[in-house]
Amino acid sequence: MGLQVADSFLVVDGAVRGIDLHRDRFVGSCAAVGVDAAPFWEQQVPRLPSVGRWFPRFELHDTGELTVQRRPAPTTGGRARVAVHEGPDPRTAPRVKGPDLDLLGKLKAAAPHRADELILLDADGTVLEAAYSAIAWWEGETLCFPPANRPLLPSVTAALLRQIAATQGVQVAEHPRTPTDLAATETWLLNALHGIRPIHAWNDSPIDPLPNTPTQTWQSHLTALTTPL
Repeated sequence: MGLQVADSFLVVDGAVRGIDLHRDRFVGSCAAVGVDAAPFWEQQVPRLPSVGRWFPRFELHDTGELTVQRRPAPTTGGRARVAVHEGPDPRTAPRVKGPDLDLLGKLKAAAPHRADELILLDADGTVLEAAYSAIAWWEGETLCFPPANRPLLPSVTAALLRQIAATQGVQVAEHPRTPTDLAATETWLLNALHGIRPIHAWNDSPIDPLPNTPTQTWQSHLTALTTPL
């Protein structure tokens, strides 16, 4: 069965970050292909485990079947090395999570330099996102993202960071930037499993210790947004 739509989120002792945003993304993507997934979502979310760490995945298959995998959560956190994908963006449906997951998994597994993530580029050579993560970075005191009009998967974690920035009075901007640009600044991988992971190495470069990284502070802000299911 091929995946038409998928959505995953971290559940820790029955609590989640951005559950409404995950619902909107999944249900909206299903509706775009003619499937009303709202009743299924509302039925299944209360059945998720209330104890332990889980990483469930809601799925719409090309048969029209809706399913949910109740998966134990992998280990989270840690510094990340990234490799840059050579060539154009390989995704067929970059704005929908699901159809390209198998392809991205294979590309990430084959990434050089034992990379933890694979950076995808737009046609002009600027950074879009990673195989399983959105991208954000700092330019001085400004939190930056790729331009929203690029082919990006709507990221729940990126949306939450924008909310946090607004409450903290932090300026947010959107810019096209190349991997060379970002290798010289504090750059983050963002996703529902890890929250924030700072990039410590690009391709085969040495590990950057990032002694003044604000990651923990912003990770704490994310954790504060966790709510019970």
